[in-house]
Amino acid sequence: MHAGTRDYAVVTAAYWGFTLSDGALRMLVLLHFHQLGYSPFTLAFLFLLYEAAGIVANLVGGWLATRFGIARMLAVGLASQIGGFLLLSALSPNWTAAASVAWVVLAQGVCGVAKDLTKTASKSAIKLTAGNASGRLFKWVAFFTGSKNAMKGAGFFLGGVLLQALGFQAALWVMAAALALVLLGVLAFVPPLMGKAKASKSAKELFAKNPGINALAAARVFLFGARDVWFVVGVPVFLYGAGWTFTMIGSFLALWTIGYGAVQAAAPALVRRSSDGLSAEVPAARLWSALLALVPAVLTALLLAGAEPRVWIVVVGLAVFGVAFAINSSVHSYLVLAYAGSEKAAEDVGFYYAANALGRFIGTLLSGLLVQWGGIAGALAGSAVMLALCWTATLALPRQLALQGSAPHG
Repeated sequence: MHAGTRDYAVVTAAYWGFTLSDGALRMLVLLHFHQLGYSPFTLAFLFLLYEAAGIVANLVGGWLATRFGIARMLAVGLASQIGGFLLLSALSPNWTAAASVAWVVLAQGVCGVAKDLTKTASKSAIKLTAGNASGRLFKWVAFFTGSKNAMKGAGFFLGGVLLQALGFQAALWVMAAALALVLLGVLAFVPPLMGKAKASKSAKELFAKNPGINALAAARVFLFGARDVWFVVGVPVFLYGAGWTFTMIGSFLALWTIGYGAVQAAAPALVRRSSDGLSAEVPAARLWSALLALVPAVLTALLLAGAEPRVWIVVVGLAVFGVAFAINSSVHSYLVLAYAGSEKAAEDVGFYYAANALGRFIGTLLSGLLVQWGGIAGALAGSAVMLALCWTATLALPRQLALQGSAPHG
């Protein structure tokens, strides 16, 4: 096996293991605290530090991966996740509600750092391992992101199974032990100096990205905010109010995530390609963001008009949303690596995914506020507005690389 292909396979497998555990963790926390009687808004609050921590973790992680190498950052991310699991497992049922929430928020913050350190390092590795073969970068990015999201959906199922079979504490111990094996694999098989380069020396240099990275980061904030504004609180609360059980709600979110991942992986076959890697892909980013913005706008109009059956309008509409969202996300994930310079790819990717984390944080916060204000229609209206802003940001995407960028491998 070619060294680049081998390294890509090892990093992808490691991130699969991490993402499986990350999806299971979200479902463990949601189900466990739902059983304890916590409101959906409190459940959303438990994930706020998880999302906020990712903003800093991506920026710092990209810089650290450039300075110390991708393998070390993968190892730090995996070790941090194991630490977060062990912190959560120490939660005592004898603690007060306030102390329990504070402890979970802290542990979730550690896991949020772990997630984004691991993601930044893993996606940076793709830029370095793809080589110069035509079409490889887009295909590898699409498979990586698609399979990762399918794994997260599978993790939702795994979390429910582990909670039912083992209980909260034992499930976390099993997951920590499994991740320890993944960590040993990274240390054994990922080249220790992969991605090591001369890192930025100042904050000004770290934030001075090329126009493509900056515009794409802005679009990413609104793209992921537009998903989480309904995904985190809006739809679970709406479906629960419509008589769905929590297991049914978790299954819907899991299937949505798995389907989203499958479409992401297939995106290279759905998007017209260009020899230079940008001239067809940039218009595709604009087209798909415009199409995606129409979905929540139409759903909001139907709900406000009193169309029935409301539940199935939302469920089917969000399935359509998932298809267009997956293609958008896949094109964005390709473009950030196409725009990124080879020497500091990890820094560029970290900056971009800090914007991703900021979008998730804003979406999570607005999810509770908009649902309280206008129900599911309010959340979907917020999604439509954010996607209109996402489309506006894509208009600034350049169709040619800046001189300091490396040529994309279209």
